[in-house]
Amino acid sequence: MDYNAWTSLPAVFYHQAARRADRNFLWAKTHGAYKPTTWREAEDAATNLARGLRALGLEPGQRVLLLSENRPEWLISDVAIMTAGGVSVPAYTTNTTTDHLHILSDSGAVGAIVSSKALARRLLPAAAKALDCKWVIAMEDTGGEDSGSGSMALHFWADILATGAKSPLDVASMLAPIKRGDTACFIYTSGTGGAPKGVMLSHGAILCNCMGAHDLLEQLGLDNEVFLSFLPLSHAYEHTAGQFFPVSIGAEIYYCAGVEHLLTNLAEARPTIMTAVPRLYENMYQRIMLGVRKQGGLKQKLFNLALRLGQKRYRHSKSLNTLERIQDAIVDKLVRDKMRARFGGRLKAMVSGGAALNPDIGIFFTALGLPVLQGYGQTESAPIISCNPPIRTKMETVGPPLKGVEVKIADDGEILVRGELVMQGYWRNEETTAETLRGGWLHTGDIGAFDEDGYLKITDRKKDILVLTGGDNVSPARIEGLLTLQPEIQQAMVFGDKHPHLVALIVPDEAFVAEFAKSMGVTASGTDLSGNADFKTAVSKVVDRVNLDLSNLEKVRRIAIAAEPFTVGNEMMTPTLKIRRHRIVEAYGQTLRDLY
Repeated sequence: MDYNAWTSLPAVFYHQAARRADRNFLWAKTHGAYKPTTWREAEDAATNLARGLRALGLEPGQRVLLLSENRPEWLISDVAIMTAGGVSVPAYTTNTTTDHLHILSDSGAVGAIVSSKALARRLLPAAAKALDCKWVIAMEDTGGEDSGSGSMALHFWADILATGAKSPLDVASMLAPIKRGDTACFIYTSGTGGAPKGVMLSHGAILCNCMGAHDLLEQLGLDNEVFLSFLPLSHAYEHTAGQFFPVSIGAEIYYCAGVEHLLTNLAEARPTIMTAVPRLYENMYQRIMLGVRKQGGLKQKLFNLALRLGQKRYRHSKSLNTLERIQDAIVDKLVRDKMRARFGGRLKAMVSGGAALNPDIGIFFTALGLPVLQGYGQTESAPIISCNPPIRTKMETVGPPLKGVEVKIADDGEILVRGELVMQGYWRNEETTAETLRGGWLHTGDIGAFDEDGYLKITDRKKDILVLTGGDNVSPARIEGLLTLQPEIQQAMVFGDKHPHLVALIVPDEAFVAEFAKSMGVTASGTDLSGNADFKTAVSKVVDRVNLDLSNLEKVRRIAIAAEPFTVGNEMMTPTLKIRRHRIVEAYGQTLRDLY
């Protein structure tokens, strides 16, 4: 497969659609059951929508905001916007009206496509205020919602497709002017450290990523692959790895009905490749371990044996002796087959990206027959920079750079990246662009080093490193990862910049809270117990357990209990489940400072 020969992302889509025609492509839930959209049906819809967008006056280079849950119409809209020569501007479904107004105004979007009534309720008031926004296309009936502005037209999906079907414009004439270096999309960063910035990514940048992913995963034997899309498609990771890479290899894509339905949908879709962020792997780890502890007895012993033998093979690179090989074959049938079945039974690999994965979590799943490949990237690199290969995985690293990617380490340890994958810059933000792109290199803001095999290891983000008053640098991410491995701790944030030692804000696990409350003879939630001295002591003992494996500088000396979990809703997490330190400090800063 020659990724260098393709000139644009929609060109890839139409190439595969022509080859696959009536084969099933996109799967979504309808009345409780998955129903397919064929490649031909998706192609017809994308073509007619692109023509309809041209009929609305969309000109090459103009931006269109796309707001929708993961569903077939998301991909169709994305492809159609690009086919018409426009620039796709994905928006998170969790955005507020204020967020939408910022992105519409900042991007200068001339129009928007929205899926449901609930999302339209937050988008339409913003679109009415955005000076450049002239129209909105609704996939569904907005239920009487209107724009509130006579200057902005509200259209419906079916009407625009019907208009497009009457247009004589052909796909070839629309695709011909589009070049690899043209801007394909603006991906707005999810804002872990401030206001979102529009990252301009070219068609070539995402194609470069797809080429690297294909080169990496070809070792698995790519053939009739199936993906389950559940991370937000508005995030660069899912946009590339969960949409355009599957398109480029002609894979089928199932759309998850929601993260809460993930395990059910895994069993239904039976994906062969899965992409997720570390937080989801951590959640699954905690649920699995809780279930094992509840089962107890022989089942727990067999599980622990499967885990121990798998870890010995992976972590210690040791071959099993004769007895262990016999035991391993038994637990493979009794334990690992059941684990694999929970994830659909066909997974070749689970790829982790979007944030740092605790190596112990990756080894846990790999030891149980679900191989994890940890990768690394950021929105500014479309987003994948490196990833562990399936054949020789080193979980404490993020693997070697992908094909077509050049990486070097600066004198201060910062990771620098060069190649077609690098963004064109931040939209309307020349100052920050100049700081980030210097001498042709993307300055990632991450600290790392290469090991003896050329595998990249991430130490931390420059801006997240805590500098204690003694001048020592401490990585909070590593400590937080160890804390959240504990079954009693759901989330944690370490604090201590410009202070003599570290403290932490802890979100206790719900089951642990319930068990403690029961032992005290009360009915309580984490919020009710956040000020309880006995409960704080119990959590402190868990932290002390972690401290045994930490250096003196890394030890957490005191803790505070959070009043509520970190969520997207309270803006303490990004839509891809990374903690927003600045938001948490805004809410709990005084509480944390009072610990000193």
